[in-house]
Amino acid sequence: MKRTAIDYINKESVTCLLKTLVNIPSPYFHEKEIMDTVYAWLEEHNLSPQFHHYNEKKITQFQGLNVIGTIKGKKHGPKVYFNGHIDTVNQCNGWDTDPFKAVIKEGKLYGLGALDMKSGVVAIMLALEAFKSLHNDFSGEIVYSIVSDEEGPYGLGTDAVIRDGITDNVDVAIVTEPSSGFCKKPFPCVCLGARGGFNYIVTLKGKSSHAANPERGINALVDSAKLMIELEKSSLIEDEKLGKGSICILGCNSKNEACSVPDEASFTVFRHVVNGEDEDYVKKELFNAVGRAGISSKVEYSLREHPNEETKGFLPYTIDENNSYVEKFIESVEEASKKKCTIDYFKSIGDFNYVGSRLKVPTIIFGPDGGNYHTSNEYVIIDTVTETALSIYNYLCNLLCN
Repeated sequence: MKRTAIDYINKESVTCLLKTLVNIPSPYFHEKEIMDTVYAWLEEHNLSPQFHHYNEKKITQFQGLNVIGTIKGKKHGPKVYFNGHIDTVNQCNGWDTDPFKAVIKEGKLYGLGALDMKSGVVAIMLALEAFKSLHNDFSGEIVYSIVSDEEGPYGLGTDAVIRDGITDNVDVAIVTEPSSGFCKKPFPCVCLGARGGFNYIVTLKGKSSHAANPERGINALVDSAKLMIELEKSSLIEDEKLGKGSICILGCNSKNEACSVPDEASFTVFRHVVNGEDEDYVKKELFNAVGRAGISSKVEYSLREHPNEETKGFLPYTIDENNSYVEKFIESVEEASKKKCTIDYFKSIGDFNYVGSRLKVPTIIFGPDGGNYHTSNEYVIIDTVTETALSIYNYLCNLLCN
C-alpha cells in the first residue's frame, strides 16, 4: 500500500518524539544532550543533519551548538528556511508534575518546553521526514536549523546561523513558535510579523550630601523615580498591524551609603517597539521624559552590552498578506487543517525578528496551541502539533511539487 503523510505525521509519532525531547532538560546554554538527540533522530531518518558550532567570545564565552541541514530538489525552485529553538527557560516553582517527565492528560502534553517550543521543532522534524520520504523529485531547496540559546539574552544560535551564511539566498522562512498559544487565538493562527525591542540602561548622577542635609545634595535615586514616572507617560506610535509598543522598567539600583544622599542611581528598561520606533527614537523618547521630569541629575543612556551590532536589539517587521509565499502558506494550512486561519502579529520578540529583519524575506510564524509558557504547568495541545506538521508538509508539497 502506498504510504501517505499520515503514516509519518500522526498523534502517536508526535507524542513519542515530543515526549523524548521534553524529557531531556535543555535550559539555554545547556543544550548539548538534546542537540545530540535531535541530530541522531534526523540522521536516522535520512535528513542529512550537521552540527553547527559557534563561539560567543565577547560577553558570555559560550560555545554553542546548532543542528542544521539541507534537502535539495532535482530542479531549480524556491529556497525555504525552517527555524526552531530547542532550548527552554530555566525551571520555575509551582509545577504540579515533574517538568522533565512529559505527562499527557485530556489531549494535552505537559512539560517544560512542551509549548515553547519543542512542539514546533517536532512539527518541523516530522514534516521534513514525511516530505523527504514521499517526494524524491521536487523543485527548490529546504534549509533547516534547530538552534540553541533563543531563550537567552541574545539569540546567539540563530544569530550565528545568519552570520555564517547558512540562510543566504532563502526566499521564505517559517518559524514554528506557538503562534496560537502566544496570541491566544484559535488554531490555526498565522503571524505575519512581530514587535521588536531594545534593552537599555539609564544612569543618573547627582551630588552626595549628608542625610541630615539632603537639600545640599542631588538625590539620584529620587530623580530616577521621577524620570521613570515620566518615561511611562510617553506617547507611543500605533502601528496599523503591530499595535503599540510598551515600556517596562525592569529594575533600579543606587549607591547606598549609611547616612548620605545617593549620588548615583540606575534603572533598566525593556522597550518593545513597532515600525517607526528605532534606537534613535527610543533614546530621544527618554530625554524628552528627562525634560518633563524637571530633575537635576545628569542622565546617561546606554544600550545593554551586545555581542555584535546585529544583536544590539530586535527590530520589528511585518509582511504583506498578499505576498505569494504567504498566500500559498495560508491556503496550505487551511487545506490541511480544514479550518480558517486567523491572522495576527507577535507582541514579543524572538529569533523571528532576526530572520525577518535581517534576511529581508517573508518570515511566517506558525505553530501549535497551548498555554503556560514561561511559567509552571506548561502544556501543548497534541492535536495542534499534528496539524502544524501536516500544514508544513502540505505547504512544501504545494510550493515545491507543483
